[in-house]
Amino acid sequence: MTRSQVKAKLASAWWQQLGLTLAPMFVMSWAFGQMEPVMPMLALPLFMAGIAGLFLSIPRIGLFRRALHATEDALDTPNEPAAWVGLARIRRFAFLLAGIPAWVAALAVPFGLEPLPQCVLAVISVGLLCLYRIPAKMGTAV
Repeated sequence: MTRSQVKAKLASAWWQQLGLTLAPMFVMSWAFGQMEPVMPMLALPLFMAGIAGLFLSIPRIGLFRRALHATEDALDTPNEPAAWVGLARIRRFAFLLAGIPAWVAALAVPFGLEPLPQCVLAVISVGLLCLYRIPAKMGTAV
């Protein structure tokens, strides 16, 4: 696989993860948004749990950046394919951690979480996902 194909596949995986992160929140809002909340006293603790999910992703940011630099150093060497595989592996797990705030927001909809806190948690997840994008200039001649 060429470098541009790998970068295209990683970019496609980012967009897929964005959809997988936000889709449950929209589905739950559509399905349960107009219903009476089941246990409204759990909305705030679930929101706080979503905010706490942000802190699970923080250590992965540094790990991803180190893997990104290692991949950049391995370009045009025999270790390049292994570096891309390692970067993708680290990024996959980081994607899961970045999606936690939005997924908690989706779970909190039946408990009466309002749309504004849902949006806050979704924006946190999208912001974290943006940190895991592959730079466009990576691997191009400067």
